[in-house]
Amino acid sequence: MSRVAALKLALTSFLVAASLTGAALVQARQSPQDGIAESRSAVIFVAELPKQGQVTYELIRAGGPFPFDKDGKVFGNRERQLPARHRGFYREYTVPTPGSRDRGARRIVCGGPARVPHACYYTADHYLSFRKIVEQAQ
Repeated sequence: MSRVAALKLALTSFLVAASLTGAALVQARQSPQDGIAESRSAVIFVAELPKQGQVTYELIRAGGPFPFDKDGKVFGNRERQLPARHRGFYREYTVPTPGSRDRGARRIVCGGPARVPHACYYTADHYLSFRKIVEQAQ
């Protein structure tokens, strides 16, 4: 076997092993029931939300009214950061960002019935990461 072929084989083997190990680590940190990491950082208590997030969360629970036209619209979960569900399961709501001239990056996304959702998630980085909102210590 040529030196280049041996190097390619070694590199390919390394990449396959690294990807398998990485996938196993990710699976070990995820909850089997919803796919969201089980670490403390994947959860946020309502009291820890920014003040605007607490107001938005209460508006969700009350059924509105909401200050932005896009609030309550279907969230497609195209980023696949939330557990997979049927289209229309998730709805998104704006958490206003002080000083922002537009809706900003903060959102709450809830799944299930509008006033009594199964679960709500907070993102401060426009869907790059989510933290499950919990009302009290579990």
